[in-house]
Amino acid sequence: MKTTSLRILHTSDWHIGRTLYGRRRYKTFSAFLDWLADTVRDRHVDVLIVAGDVFDTSAPSNRAQELYYRFLCRVMPFCRHIVVVAGNHDSPSFLTAPKELLRALNVHVVGSITDAHGHEILRLDGPDGEPELIVCAVPYLRDRDIRVVEPGESIEDKERNLIDGIRRHYAAVSAQAETYRTRPDLPVLATGHLFASGGQTADGDGVRQLYIGSLAQVTADCFPDTIDYLALGHLHIPQKIGGSETRRYSGSPVPMGFGERGAKSVCLVDFAGRQASVECLPVPVFQELERIEGAWEAIESRLKAIAAGGGHP
Repeated sequence: MKTTSLRILHTSDWHIGRTLYGRRRYKTFSAFLDWLADTVRDRHVDVLIVAGDVFDTSAPSNRAQELYYRFLCRVMPFCRHIVVVAGNHDSPSFLTAPKELLRALNVHVVGSITDAHGHEILRLDGPDGEPELIVCAVPYLRDRDIRVVEPGESIEDKERNLIDGIRRHYAAVSAQAETYRTRPDLPVLATGHLFASGGQTADGDGVRQLYIGSLAQVTADCFPDTIDYLALGHLHIPQKIGGSETRRYSGSPVPMGFGERGAKSVCLVDFAGRQASVECLPVPVFQELERIEGAWEAIESRLKAIAAGGGHP
């Protein structure tokens, strides 16, 4: 029996094009994507996962698009497969417009769901043509996708129906993924872009309320045990779900605001069969963020020190 051995890099929430107090940050995003491409090459990554929010807006600028497509072109020779799902900031139609062209280059894009779940199930083959990974490429689940509005429903009813809809969707795609598992040790990875119950957020991270009038915080039991690794996006702080090593948010690799000045990382996942081990790779700081408080004399002195050191206050 063949034992699958492969390496996956789990990332999310790039938010290319995000400004900070009106200042454009394309140099920072470019530096991150250059580092990520080098990491994929140097760490011999087989599959790159982007779990939503590639862009910061549904209509990204030409410069933001250029950075994204330039990155894909650069990383393709070093990575067998790239899987991109839409987040709540992304436009599903915009993200999937070049889907057929990108698929020929082993870049798999899923922007939204349909009644048939088959297009969310990806069988990724290794260099020998044999399957090495099954991916349940679940994008951000929009309200209209997962529940029916009921007359007179309360906020509690809506919350319950949203969570039930998310649970049903993951159960359905996981069951279908099992039909793709051609051998017992073939791993299944699922993506998601949602708010898990107990998840940590940071001040000024820009994490939006996903559903009108409700956060719809999803509990860990919404995800079937048949999922060997759950790659989540939406929350910007790297964290585990329910203490599980294999159910994680990678977090945003670039701070979205001063509240996110802590360490940033991406998740390097090594599979030996269905057993996954995870290493958090620290992302370099491409531009320091510093909050200065106090009397004007102290602020002025610190600004001069930063300027003298070549920093950007």
